[in-house]
Amino acid sequence: MSFFASVEMAPGDPILGLTETFVADPSANKINLGVGIYVDEQGRVPMLASVREVEQALATAVRPRGYLPIDGLAAYNRLTRELLFGAESPLLAAGRVATAQTIGGSAALRVAADVLKQVAGAGAKIAISDPSWGNHHVIFRTAGFELLQYRYYDAASHGLDIAGMLEDLSRMEPGTVVLLHACCHNPTGVDPDAAQWQQIIDVLKERQLLPFVDMAYQGFDQGLDADATAIRLLAASGIEAFVVVNSYSKSFSLYGERVGALSMIGSNRDEAARLLSKIKQTIRTIYSSPSTHGAALVAGVLGSAELRDRWELELGGMRTRIHEMRAGLVERLAAHGAPDFGFIQSQAGMFSYSGLSKAQVHRLRDEFAIYALDSGRICVAALNRDNLDTVASAIAAVCR
Repeated sequence: MSFFASVEMAPGDPILGLTETFVADPSANKINLGVGIYVDEQGRVPMLASVREVEQALATAVRPRGYLPIDGLAAYNRLTRELLFGAESPLLAAGRVATAQTIGGSAALRVAADVLKQVAGAGAKIAISDPSWGNHHVIFRTAGFELLQYRYYDAASHGLDIAGMLEDLSRMEPGTVVLLHACCHNPTGVDPDAAQWQQIIDVLKERQLLPFVDMAYQGFDQGLDADATAIRLLAASGIEAFVVVNSYSKSFSLYGERVGALSMIGSNRDEAARLLSKIKQTIRTIYSSPSTHGAALVAGVLGSAELRDRWELELGGMRTRIHEMRAGLVERLAAHGAPDFGFIQSQAGMFSYSGLSKAQVHRLRDEFAIYALDSGRICVAALNRDNLDTVASAIAAVCR
């Protein structure tokens, strides 16, 4: 008998599985609203001009391909800290932030999970929003955490259940890790405002919970600083320890380069140094060190005042297009006699919890070759001026 005879088939990823089904669909007019990638008006992943300029310079100045340090490119880590916390942040001046370059945001999550599990031991618990990105559950469960949930999305109002969220957090045991989406909540598109963030942080502080902020979409809602409101409020709150992971996949359109980072905040410089040592030890056991190219691209843009300005304009263009697609979808749905979908315009980022049922989603796929997740989550960035009316007409049809 084979050594692997007892291996069971792992469940497929619902998002990647949907994409596979979409690719296999022979329909000439199929539309994929399940994808988690920003695409432009032509349906292409954009190549940012600011990034292209750095890449051309790197190609000209060819260097040996040695290993990066375990924690990655030093300039990348410094510039990441400044982007997340603000260049003048007292946390940075005090040396309280331990940052390491990681292989995308997913590796940042897993490395952080492993480090936190070592600290918390057998009783490690993490509270995750209901709903959340599915990989959050898998990563922390695999790392040995007990998974808890807190109320987040209110289906009736298509908005934030702030009362339920605060009540659930107020019942958590001290030391529980609380996973938070900094902005552009995936999958709902529903975010707290600044006042609600302060309420959340007050409960986290009072209950002695550990905030763990995942920011994959900085700049995709209101702008770089505004989208970091949760992080900036945490930094000013007096909470001595928290965690931030971030990704540049969306904001730099560098999905395949896997550029992310993990930042762990300690109470002082010495604690941050000890945290960095544990981060590096953990990275060494998983992938040893990160790759060079993507980090060099990001650092090249962020480290140049001219290129950073150009990048912010390009990022602003992507953000504006998403806002326009939200408004356009609401307008076209109304024109086709659909129920009120005005809430879509108040949501943030690439994704929207559309309110469509599983049955309606399946009708969209089977009758109109329009693909969305069974939860009703759609990617607003996949809309464009050419398919907007088609999508709105189909959604209106399945709502009748």
